[in-house]
Amino acid sequence: MGEDKRLAAVVALAQGMAAARTPQDSWRAAALGACGALDGSFAALSVWERELGRLRVLVNVGERRPDEEEFPESEAYPVHQFPEITEFLHERWAGGGGPTAWVETAEGTAAGTPGYFHHRVAALRRRGRGCCLVAPVVLHGRAWGELYVARAVGVPVFARADADFATVLAAVVAAGLAQTERLEEARRLAYTDALTGLANRRAVDVRLDEAVERHRADGAVVSLVVCDLNGLKRVNDTLGHAVGDRLLERFGSVLSLCGAMVPGALVARLGGDEFCLLAVGPSADDVVKAADELCRRAAELELGEGVACGVASTEDPIGPVRGARRLFRLADAAQYRAKAVRADRPVVAGREGPDDPVVRLADESPLEPSPAHAERRRFRGRRP
Repeated sequence: MGEDKRLAAVVALAQGMAAARTPQDSWRAAALGACGALDGSFAALSVWERELGRLRVLVNVGERRPDEEEFPESEAYPVHQFPEITEFLHERWAGGGGPTAWVETAEGTAAGTPGYFHHRVAALRRRGRGCCLVAPVVLHGRAWGELYVARAVGVPVFARADADFATVLAAVVAAGLAQTERLEEARRLAYTDALTGLANRRAVDVRLDEAVERHRADGAVVSLVVCDLNGLKRVNDTLGHAVGDRLLERFGSVLSLCGAMVPGALVARLGGDEFCLLAVGPSADDVVKAADELCRRAAELELGEGVACGVASTEDPIGPVRGARRLFRLADAAQYRAKAVRADRPVVAGREGPDDPVVRLADESPLEPSPAHAERRRFRGRRP
């Protein structure tokens, strides 16, 4: 391959990874880009999971065998079978060298001998491939994993120049992975509450909008639990905000534990002493059961004065839910009623007959176009 084509291949690989929206997209773009740049028939990207002592395959692309899934859930190999990813690399670095790629064939190592090859040779033979090229991926100054590209039987074996080019491609892949990590961290921070580690209000807004759209499209049950942690102000005023933060963290852990009772539920801190749980699919009764357990556990916390919980679900008789705001208003009205009557169990919208007070309270509240979290304060000070 000429220099111009190789430069174009490097640019294409970098652009493909830069355009990735998820880690999986990034892995796939890396493997596909390398496979095309090296005229391979198959490529894989694997990560070295140091704590588990294994190389785990993240993605397989190209001409895959029946046992090679594109995004395998459990394809991993003990790292002692491929010690070049650890011993060989460190030996080279200790001598002042850098990570370089090497070639192996179904007959044995061809170029860049690392000193270990029998497991890879066996894998080539087992899968009917003629040769492979292995390029270490180094991220943040440490061996992160490897880029693997293979060719079919009967195709010219990779040359030393291919191995050198693969080393360059692996460096480009590492840069792309670093960018993906930064984007994922930014995404995580944007949708995570810093104190509790739960989802934040932004994450709830996005998920709830999607959930209500799904409910309108196919009737999926959407349930929302809104919680108000009682006694936080008193803890802050008497014991200090550091202790108050510990109460928030502890309650967040309890909410996470109870949320796990509902498959796929999102648990979040909305801000201050307000939390919520959002579920799509499970029955309203299952969500109420989890909320009931939450009330019980919150009452047993060493600090605070329990929690007021309100539940609203499209499975209950609450009228049509055409937007996220209505479900939020209903859940918040139920939570307000639970707080006003000092209920030690969840109050559920729509379960007190045709003239349900929670539904009436939510529907009588002003409908000005202000943010839902601002509207919620309008319930404070009203009679239940």
